[in-house]
Amino acid sequence: MISVRPVAALAVIASLVTLSACASSSGPVIAPVVRDADSLQGSTVDLQVGQVLDIDTGDLAVDSYRGKVADPSVAEFTAGREEGGATFNPGVKGLKAGSTEVVLSNQDGGIEDVTFTVDVSQ
Repeated sequence: MISVRPVAALAVIASLVTLSACASSSGPVIAPVVRDADSLQGSTVDLQVGQVLDIDTGDLAVDSYRGKVADPSVAEFTAGREEGGATFNPGVKGLKAGSTEVVLSNQDGGIEDVTFTVDVSQ
């Protein structure tokens, strides 16, 4: 007769080994840089490849901002959105080493464009 405990213990060990293998293959996690949209005008934001600038829009809707990146090979803009009860701020992700200008515009009238530089390093 096979005891249930050893079988259950083997199942737990197999699950842990599988989870450990998944965790080790993902690489290090880089924390995002969080800045208010109002503080970005004329500034330079330093990012690493793969790191994200999370733009806090304050009282304005997260989906009201659009972004234009001068060199899309260096960084990319991601629009903000609300999805499934969660709010995602707009952001800029560093793609490769270099420097590029980013211009944020807002569809809400009367708001000045925000222009800043993103420097991406390895």
